[in-house]
Amino acid sequence: MSAAATLTGALQPPANAGFNKRHLAAFLFMVFGMFMAILDIQIVSSSLAEIQAGISASADEISWVQTAYLIAEVVMIPLSGMLSRILSTRILFTVSAIGFTAMSFMCAMSGSINEMIVWRALQGFVGGAMIPTVFAVTFTVFPADKRVIITPVIGLIATLAPTIGPTVGGYLTDLFSWHWLFLINVIPGIAVAIGAWLLIDFDKPDFKLAKTFDWAALALLAVFLGTLEYALEEGPSENWFESRLILSLVLICVTSGMAFFWRVLTSDHPLVDFTAFKNRNFVSGSIFSFTMGIGLYGLTYLYPVYLARVHNYSALQIGETLFVTGVAMFLTAPIAGRLSAKLDPRVMIGLGFVGFGIGTWMASAVTVDWGYSELLIPQILRGVSLMLTMVTITNVSLGTLSPMQMRGASGLFNLTRNLGGAVGLAIINTVMNDRMDLHLARLRDAVSWGKPVAESTLNNMTAALAPLGSDAGAAALSRLAGMVRRQAMTMAIADVFLLLTMLFFGIILLLPLMRKPSAGTGGSGH
Repeated sequence: MSAAATLTGALQPPANAGFNKRHLAAFLFMVFGMFMAILDIQIVSSSLAEIQAGISASADEISWVQTAYLIAEVVMIPLSGMLSRILSTRILFTVSAIGFTAMSFMCAMSGSINEMIVWRALQGFVGGAMIPTVFAVTFTVFPADKRVIITPVIGLIATLAPTIGPTVGGYLTDLFSWHWLFLINVIPGIAVAIGAWLLIDFDKPDFKLAKTFDWAALALLAVFLGTLEYALEEGPSENWFESRLILSLVLICVTSGMAFFWRVLTSDHPLVDFTAFKNRNFVSGSIFSFTMGIGLYGLTYLYPVYLARVHNYSALQIGETLFVTGVAMFLTAPIAGRLSAKLDPRVMIGLGFVGFGIGTWMASAVTVDWGYSELLIPQILRGVSLMLTMVTITNVSLGTLSPMQMRGASGLFNLTRNLGGAVGLAIINTVMNDRMDLHLARLRDAVSWGKPVAESTLNNMTAALAPLGSDAGAAALSRLAGMVRRQAMTMAIADVFLLLTMLFFGIILLLPLMRKPSAGTGGSGH
């Protein structure tokens, strides 16, 4: 029997086997480590102003606290498959947990923006290995009949963590200080590292593979994904190709990407295993995962933008308003697990994206007066849809891959979700900026001098402000300009919601690409 076959047999769980208590305990520690790694993507987003003041950073520099983490994480995620084969799941996950914890502590101790960027990049890089490793373990350690319990757990964690990240960050900063955004990881991180080292025994290391490690491919991968992520992050604010930097980075991204794929696809020992893309359901599942990433990260960004810029809500107020999404996800998780064992997964995925579409269509009617009650149903639909799609897409995409493919495929699958979020945010910001400029121009025409309604409104506001000071006319004009900007922003956000509605309904047309899984599996064969 070949070594590959031996490993496959060792990793493939027997059908209808019970839960191994040691494996279950190890998995729970791993899931918590994954939760911390995903949470830290968004935990700083509501506290950037406080971090900026604490480390004396400029407004242009502070965004790198988030960007550095994202760039480093997307480089590690596809690399984790090869590293887990070389080091074993136990060593890779333990080292990742230790590194993530140490870098979290160093982030809290940062005294300058340069230090913070270095530690955040390292935190994202080592933490990124924990995410796909958990997905791979789900399908190589636990029997198929137990996945109705396991996949909702990882689906809930993978979608809940970025959703509640800004809320958790806002609470920690308000109650303590921004340092606790990172210090909160230290004790749990130590516990995860100890638990992983003591309990994980899923596989053995193969250090001989280290001799075939392709360092050139790693460099090309880092340049390719790093420049791609940076261009997507900064492109909207730089007007894309009007910026020489963005144009140069896109050219470098394309060149390094082509070189990376050529090297990997012609190598006897590829750094990233792309053989999973021979599986039809993995391909279609990755497309749906990419789209779900837009729904996950795009809407996590869009709702807070509306509440902050239109209503001037604080991080805590935003968190309290959007908390219902997390509640809906939590309550739907067990239901999604049970349904995944009974319904055709294509039906579940279709229902999930219909829910996304209805929610964004309802939100496209947003006005400047909307608050918690108006956003309630769209948020519930979003939470329910995230769980229906995440659980099912994961099962269908990874459920029938061989254990040898699973490690690399898990990284690629998670990468599609993150890239979907990055592309979605870039599109959302670009469309929002363009539409806001258009609506501002139209509204300015409507409130220009000579328009009776505009003059009447301005006169009434001036009269109301007159008792407060001598410069009531200027104050009224400033307030009217602010009203115009709020209205333009709201209309631009409504346009983005409508665009997302078309995307979510449109992706349903691709469901026929997915094959119906065989009984007892999570996906189709090939």
